[in-house]
Amino acid sequence: MADTTSELPPKPALSVLDLSPVPSGRPPSSALHDTIALARTAEAHGYHRFWLAEHHNIPSVTSSSPEVMIAAVAAATTRIRVGAGGIMLPNHSPLKVAETFRVLAGLHPGRIDLGLGRAPGTDQLTAVALRRSREALGADDFTDQYAELRAYADGFPADHPLARVSAQPTDVALPPIWILGSSEYGGQAAAAFGTGFAYAGHFGTLDPAEVIAAYRRGFRPSPHRERPHAILGLAAIVAETEERAEQLALANALSVLRLRSGRPGPMPTPEEAAAHPWTERERAAVEGWTSLVSVGTPQAVADDLAKRAYRAGADEVMVTTTIHDPAERRLSYELLAGVW
Repeated sequence: MADTTSELPPKPALSVLDLSPVPSGRPPSSALHDTIALARTAEAHGYHRFWLAEHHNIPSVTSSSPEVMIAAVAAATTRIRVGAGGIMLPNHSPLKVAETFRVLAGLHPGRIDLGLGRAPGTDQLTAVALRRSREALGADDFTDQYAELRAYADGFPADHPLARVSAQPTDVALPPIWILGSSEYGGQAAAAFGTGFAYAGHFGTLDPAEVIAAYRRGFRPSPHRERPHAILGLAAIVAETEERAEQLALANALSVLRLRSGRPGPMPTPEEAAAHPWTERERAAVEGWTSLVSVGTPQAVADDLAKRAYRAGADEVMVTTTIHDPAERRLSYELLAGVW
């Protein structure tokens, strides 16, 4: 449950991470329109960023093409920053990523972020389909891919084989780059590259404080970022009453259980979750996940998120919320922003 202690430090910036969850009983494509509606709500209630994730072949989410959704969300809003949380770089050509995000930045100046990850965002078979070979799955070349991505905008050495290749349009800088991670590697890479860092605290098992502190200690300023900036991703479910929040959280837990049991599917309703014959083994299987989610009334959740961010030394909190009813999901974000 959320910690309700009231004495808190000043709260950091508040942002959104969206996976376009698919509600049971509705067509998967409806989740894309739900994302657009949520982005408008987030902007209206003062959220700082709205990031779109990348996942493939998972029936519970439709976040398979974040670059397309970034374009749609940015076009449907006017002020909020919009970005990838993230592009899984090993799944893509660095040149294509550089081109795509220069185009997005040209269309929406000063509003686009490029978050990069190195996980496939899917199962091994789908990763082979994405990367087109089993050999590519074992390649440990994220550093080289990042350097190539940067060089398409900043320029290669004159004697480089790709020196004549650039990402169009050349009059637009690459958006600010963030390295995402749920392990120590992400923070180390962000520090070495001189980028922002986003730690996936909504599913990562490491102590965020240790990972973020290591990022800050190792940070080396780059031409694109002078100082470190750490985002902490957290999961939250907010409702007007604690009872309703717990009902929504149980539905989320059932979705996680199905995913971890190899039976992923659309997001269940609270009624489906209540009717599920939970066993002790099943409850134990999701216990670790439930400890990572802030659940409750607005002030209780806001206090809990702020405490987690303060303990981790985060500059910003990025909240992900999965609720069956799109209107109730938007309300969760509205209620949180109202007390933040």
